Amino acid sequence: MVKAKKHLGQHFLTDKNIAQKIVDALSTEQQNILEIGPGMGVLTQLILANPDKKLIALDVDEESVAYLQQHYPENKDQFLLQDFLKADLTQLYPSPFAVIGNFPYNISSQILFKVLENRHHIPELVGMFQKEVAERIASNPGNKVYGILSVLSQAFYDTDYLFTVHEHVFSPAPKVKSAVIKMKRKPGTSLGCDETLFFKVVKAGFNQRRKTLRNSLKRIHPELTSEIPFLDKRPEQLSVVDFIILTKAIEKRISSCL
Repeated sequence: MVKAKKHLGQHFLTDKNIAQKIVDALSTEQQNILEIGPGMGVLTQLILANPDKKLIALDVDEESVAYLQQHYPENKDQFLLQDFLKADLTQLYPSPFAVIGNFPYNISSQILFKVLENRHHIPELVGMFQKEVAERIASNPGNKVYGILSVLSQAFYDTDYLFTVHEHVFSPAPKVKSAVIKMKRKPGTSLGCDETLFFKVVKAGFNQRRKTLRNSLKRIHPELTSEIPFLDKRPEQLSVVDFIILTKAIEKRISSCL
């Protein structure tokens, strides 16, 4: 069993069977891999065992990086003391890369937003999240947990909830269950609308999710006329495609007012 410790809200996985399932979930064509928060290396060792894979692992904990550099001296340059949220990812990996990790609970949403910002460079993600966050990411319209993460993730990635992970396979054991999510980039490079505006529409809608979109979207454009669809609905009622249609209509309305 791997010795583990806790930092930044992270609970380290100690079950090698679960670790193997996570690593195996990565598509075989993914050769470049970026691991976030490797800790004591339960995922790392399995990735390094495949000579066809190129790994870079980022951790903000000096002891974890030192531990991995000591135990894998031939790969020591691949373990970097660096914050994923602040890293220039295209500088780390000029070529596209997959993301993997047992993500610290308290920054997992921020990690996902960073992946979305770099979506053209990240074709795939396999990650461990708190179960409630994983359910939110994979949720369908009409569900009470369907929200910003659901729409933005599913707009750009095919998103699958793979399996639930129980508390006893971590050290220290968390008070909540975890789950593993796989996200694979959808074909194509564009939603067919202004993607910056799309992000704004989704966030504005769900930031006031109890209101109809007519009210919550006034901050984006104060004069939303009746030809714009879905304004009398609440955001959780809209699919990803609906949000794209809505964004196109708002984009057209904004252009007509210029």
